[in-house]
Amino acid sequence: MTIVVITGSTRGIGYGLSDAFLDRGCSVTVSGRTQEAVDGAVESLSARHGEGRVLGVACDVTDFDQVQALWDAAKAHWGRVDIWLNNAGIAHAQTPLREQSPEEMAAVVETNVTGAMHGAKVAIAGMLAQGSGSIYNMEGLGSDGRRIEGLTAYGTSKAALAYLTDAMVEEVKDTPVIVGAIRPGMVATDMLTGQYRNDPERWAEAKRIFEILADRVETVAPWIADRVLANKKNGARIQWLSRGKVMVRFLTAPFVKRDVFGEEG
Repeated sequence: MTIVVITGSTRGIGYGLSDAFLDRGCSVTVSGRTQEAVDGAVESLSARHGEGRVLGVACDVTDFDQVQALWDAAKAHWGRVDIWLNNAGIAHAQTPLREQSPEEMAAVVETNVTGAMHGAKVAIAGMLAQGSGSIYNMEGLGSDGRRIEGLTAYGTSKAALAYLTDAMVEEVKDTPVIVGAIRPGMVATDMLTGQYRNDPERWAEAKRIFEILADRVETVAPWIADRVLANKKNGARIQWLSRGKVMVRFLTAPFVKRDVFGEEG
């Protein structure tokens, strides 16, 4: 049985991946900042997949000691960790950098970058000690060089993750540990829609593009889980929304009506 740990997995794509890995016979450790959120995720996942295959551990990835405790709890419970996903991340409202508060910028960097570095340090050390394992960073907007106005802090944090991934790949070369990245594309979660919560006009404009390019969690997560489980290559980037797929989406948009956010009918 494959043992998976996913940070930031009480909702959104992290929760969807937990569900998908459980569907494929894995055991999963879910985590989030609050015990309440963790307990809720464990309860709902256990109801779907049965008792005994889901462990919940509260963890704020900005605190290194809590990330180490997450590894230790998973290792103690399952005996090993086969796959570690640095998924925890936060976004922000679409805002020019000059108008963002220093506190908001710091929170994005501390969660998306420092949190992933904490996970990388813990997982690499632990997997080298146990003699095997795979680590994946959840990259995204900015990691492939794309830029969107008003998302400078978020995009910068994801660009840093791309560097982190590449550096980790070099660090584990010629070891039994492999490192990769996941690029899920636009996924219809609170992280995507939350930046427009107080701006209905901008949301109406953005939604037209999102209905072409975005996908639901239940569409993307199983595809990613399959490829993570099958991957044996150090340095692999698992990318859902390829350039070819983007081109096809735009070419077929006039003829294919999509309702990704479930707001019709």
